[in-house]
Amino acid sequence: MESLEILANNTANAATAGYKADREFYNLYVEGGAADANREQGLVSPNMPLIQANWTDFSQGTLAPTGNPLDLAISGKGFFAVTASNGTLYTRNGGFRLSPEGVLQTADGHAVQAEGGGQIKLNPSARIEVSPDGSVRQNGRTVAKLQIAEFSQMSALEKRGGNYFSLTDVAALRAGFSGTVYQGRLESANSAPAESAVRLVNVLRQFEMLQKAVTLGGEMNRRSVEEVARVNA
Repeated sequence: MESLEILANNTANAATAGYKADREFYNLYVEGGAADANREQGLVSPNMPLIQANWTDFSQGTLAPTGNPLDLAISGKGFFAVTASNGTLYTRNGGFRLSPEGVLQTADGHAVQAEGGGQIKLNPSARIEVSPDGSVRQNGRTVAKLQIAEFSQMSALEKRGGNYFSLTDVAALRAGFSGTVYQGRLESANSAPAESAVRLVNVLRQFEMLQKAVTLGGEMNRRSVEEVARVNA
């Protein structure tokens, strides 16, 4: 069921720009009592697969052209920093827009941060140019530079709703930006719909097999009880 939920969420976000897929670590669970009993009899202990932990796949998604000058994508490492009500959040979704006041913001209304902090305010009637290093220019001059964060440990990022991440350890924040910003493009989700669909079918088949096994076990128990009752009678 856990695997099914993860795959279903990846499939649902296959069209979400900058989405990073969830994956799972598997391990084997050995039931304690059965392990002790089998060890005494020299038998192999029964193992049951389980999901030990979930992890986020931060691999690069495809950069798809959109032609919208406010659509930005990062090639390589780095996350756009935005200001939310609960502090700074990070995202790979560069589908930005301008507020009525000309503030560059996300589709959810979070202001995109400029390097050094603060908002990026632009003239809606002037042409907007974004350089590969994240510099934003209008009328031949640099208005601001995007705050793009890189991290030494990706495990320090924790998923939040709306395709955002929060930083759990500020020590993981690394200075500088080594990637490239592309204007007029959006990064596609790194969860391939075809792959997710195949894995989804496999999980459903495994689930059906386990259901049949449980049903068969219950039927065997019922028949055993009936046989014991018949002998005692």
